[in-house]
Amino acid sequence: MTDTVSTTPLKDTKFGQKAAGPVGWLDDRLGLGPLVKKNIRKVFPDHWSFLLGEIALWSFVVLLLTGTFLAIWYQPSMNEITYNGSYEPMRGLEMSQAYASTLDISFDIRGGLLMRQIHHWSAALFVAAMMAHMLRVFFTGAYRKPRELNWLIGVGLFSLALIEGFAGYSLPDDLLSGTGLRFVDGLIRSIPIVGSYLEYFVFGGEFPGDLIIARLYMAHIFLIPGLLLGLIAAHMLLLVYHKHTQWPGPGRTEKNVVGYPMLPVYAAKAGGFFFIVFGFTALMAAFIQINPIWTYGPYNPSEVTAGSQPDWYMGWVEGAVRIMPNWEFTIGPETFSLNVFIPAVLLMGLLFTVLAIWPFAERWVTRDNAEHHLLQRPRNAPTRTALGVAGMTFYGVCWIAGGNDIIALKFNLDIFVITWLCRIGVFVGPVIAFIVTRRICISLQRKDNETLLHGYETGIIVRSPDGAYAEAHAPLPADQAFTLSDRKRPQVLEAPETEDEHGVRNPASRKERLRAWFSRKFYEHDLDKPTVEEVEEAAHHHSDDPYPANELPEDFSGVSETGVPKSH
Repeated sequence: MTDTVSTTPLKDTKFGQKAAGPVGWLDDRLGLGPLVKKNIRKVFPDHWSFLLGEIALWSFVVLLLTGTFLAIWYQPSMNEITYNGSYEPMRGLEMSQAYASTLDISFDIRGGLLMRQIHHWSAALFVAAMMAHMLRVFFTGAYRKPRELNWLIGVGLFSLALIEGFAGYSLPDDLLSGTGLRFVDGLIRSIPIVGSYLEYFVFGGEFPGDLIIARLYMAHIFLIPGLLLGLIAAHMLLLVYHKHTQWPGPGRTEKNVVGYPMLPVYAAKAGGFFFIVFGFTALMAAFIQINPIWTYGPYNPSEVTAGSQPDWYMGWVEGAVRIMPNWEFTIGPETFSLNVFIPAVLLMGLLFTVLAIWPFAERWVTRDNAEHHLLQRPRNAPTRTALGVAGMTFYGVCWIAGGNDIIALKFNLDIFVITWLCRIGVFVGPVIAFIVTRRICISLQRKDNETLLHGYETGIIVRSPDGAYAEAHAPLPADQAFTLSDRKRPQVLEAPETEDEHGVRNPASRKERLRAWFSRKFYEHDLDKPTVEEVEEAAHHHSDDPYPANELPEDFSGVSETGVPKSH
């Protein structure tokens, strides 16, 4: 006997009947019905790496919420006052209204310190999640056609996030943030010819002036958040329009998406994940102190905080400046401070330029004009993965150099030795990382090919009639074999002839030969996947195995080193 459960369509319920009027009114004027109907069942794949972008998104939402709370009491003024607040050690000190209001938020506003710390931790998490998300996109090739524009939007979001973080970090007007402002003032002044003019324009006169906090405040709460919101909206719209990328696997092609629909599954998961991010950030803010401005004191241009460090995402710039030799020269009345301009201004510009042009440069080298909706495993793009790890190594060495004084103090080391090690490491480290990473990727490719042809190790030792012992192998299940082999064969471009059969020089030969050289360097070490003939020969070999695979249990996937059965 079966029970039949009847359901009432939403439009026939009391709620549906009441909502029909306003919804119909909006649809008549905005035409949202077809758009919503088309995208309400939009499918999103399910993989943990896709959560990195969501962490960045929800961290930004937390920043907006907590920033609104803080903006109610913060006063963006550099006017000097005498502090008479509740924090006893600061009473009677001269300070700016900005610093005094930040102290009031921390000690006199209920929940103010918690909100300050949530805001600061969310900013750090926002940049970290965005950086991890961009690395995921880079290493998996998710920026390829048709997503180049979305990659450029991501680069813009990342650069704006760094500026927004610096602006917010400077608003308390304490001694630590003032030291950071002095550092940026030096970067601006190092720009040849126009540096001093730009400084007067930004600060409204000589550093520090009395306008920079108000200007940073307006940029921090209006200009940059507005740009971020616009770019995030464009990023999400392009994500929906292009459909989501997905990992290769059975049933997954360049023309479909395997996953869960937006409503109700994905929306519920995303909403729950927002509360997880908010809760985790609140826990960090409650139990891990960050930016205790009351220990630094108000900013004074004649003082510098001992052991001052910027937020982590700007530490690599300071490190690059610290390890740069003292290259400086004067031509007429102009002083060229290359020791600051090259590692800070020029290096940051070079970073974002390389990030912006990379999808187009790779497309030019590979001449790959096809649309890609399936991701690449990093091991299947060894050169790109190696270049990414080399860049991360360069960043890491600069980041370490940014704390050379702290490292020397805590570990009782010579700061000059650390500086010289970083100077050498910033050139040698990326090269070593590139070579090692590419060899690891190629070894993993070789392992995948071996597994496809010879199967996985079962852990079962068999003895042949002549007394020899060998480990039995079993072929991979069809879905796993398909996943490992679902990748395109590398196509190395051939260099064209410089002249045709009539001796006429090809005007494009130099460019095409350069393209072929880059293509060869990009693909020359890649291992191709096994051919159909090799797979068939391997299958025939498995049929002659002394321990046939068909005698193994269906759920058997081999054993671990300790003899425990495992699954793929």
